[in-house]
Amino acid sequence: MVLNSFIRYTADSLCIDEVSIDAIIRETGTPVYIYSLKRARENYRRLRSAFARLGARVHFSLKSNGSLAILRALEEAGAGFDCVSGGEITLALEAGARGKDIVFAGVGKTRAEINYAVSKGIGWFNAENALELRYINDAAANAGVEAVRVALRLNPQVAAKTHPHMATGHGAAKFGLTADVIRMVLARQAEYPRINFAGIHLHIGSQLGDNAASLSAVDKLLDLIRPWPQIRTINLGGGLPVAYRSDETIPSLDDFVEALAPRLDGYEVLLEPGRAIVADAGVLVAEVLYVKRQAGQIFYIVDASMAEMIRPALYDAHHEIVPLNKTEGDLVNAQVAGPVCESADVLARDRRLPLLRAGDKVALLTAGAYGMAMASNYNARPRPAEVVVSESGDRWRVSRRREAVEDLCRLEL
Repeated sequence: MVLNSFIRYTADSLCIDEVSIDAIIRETGTPVYIYSLKRARENYRRLRSAFARLGARVHFSLKSNGSLAILRALEEAGAGFDCVSGGEITLALEAGARGKDIVFAGVGKTRAEINYAVSKGIGWFNAENALELRYINDAAANAGVEAVRVALRLNPQVAAKTHPHMATGHGAAKFGLTADVIRMVLARQAEYPRINFAGIHLHIGSQLGDNAASLSAVDKLLDLIRPWPQIRTINLGGGLPVAYRSDETIPSLDDFVEALAPRLDGYEVLLEPGRAIVADAGVLVAEVLYVKRQAGQIFYIVDASMAEMIRPALYDAHHEIVPLNKTEGDLVNAQVAGPVCESADVLARDRRLPLLRAGDKVALLTAGAYGMAMASNYNARPRPAEVVVSESGDRWRVSRRREAVEDLCRLEL
């Protein structure tokens, strides 16, 4: 089981920090996301410490989890933010971030979003299109901004060891600029008088399975920018993996930093982790609605679904599932499925789980990243509540209320 010192059994009851999850759901109901602010901040500090040798500035990838409670806790701890839309910029500012501490990335920024970002004094644009540079330059001129810092995102055409839907640095991906295009842009910098081409950005994928592809991409990046010594900032993006399975081995962070240090000596380094900060700080709690025995299988039908957690359907992703109340006894091979009207709505296949009954509660572990952030109202399902356990570890509160059915109709005309 992928438990940790913050999400663990105490007297056979699953707890987050010092709070029993049973006590929370008696008031909130299910399904519900619950996060440990203490764990998220510890993960942020761990990464900041690990990359301190590089002097790296850590920007939390907001797309992984947009909970304002989490964003505020990370901002107070010193994190910047990596945003990929105007909406995410708004959330980061609402959480207390300053514009200069925000990086604006994204392959399809609209002109309105670019104008908004410039007006808010965003610290960096990660640019992925030559026309985008024209829009940034025009926005700066219209706003009377002398210079906007831009990092050109390199597509190094490196195949990352990860799920195909998470690989972003290969030639067939929509992301980034090829080396030839970057050379062309840098050779014509005079055409963009309001842009300071001060950095290069690299992100080859998420949940990276080894360090080799990342290091190969960094080497290509360094070779590319050697003729332009004014580029002194390298943004390594995110992609740092977490263990979703109890037997999963992830690449050594210390080895990665050790390999990067001589390569990046003298450069300013930025990082954009998301999953590595919040994934194991959160759980999704669900109730067993029915137990169905069919075609020689046991199905636990729960009240969480692909609408609340799409990762298993989208990526065939694995999340460990555990009962809230630890029991002794035989384990059975079971399928854990949601109530949504789709065959893909299966949260776990062929899992060894205790014999459960209707009314029992289970938790999907390592659910703090790309869970609620990707939730939808499919099948007209109101999105779940979110709960945070305080940094002291002994108090909790609802940070986002559960949607009501009335909310589904609120924007209709």
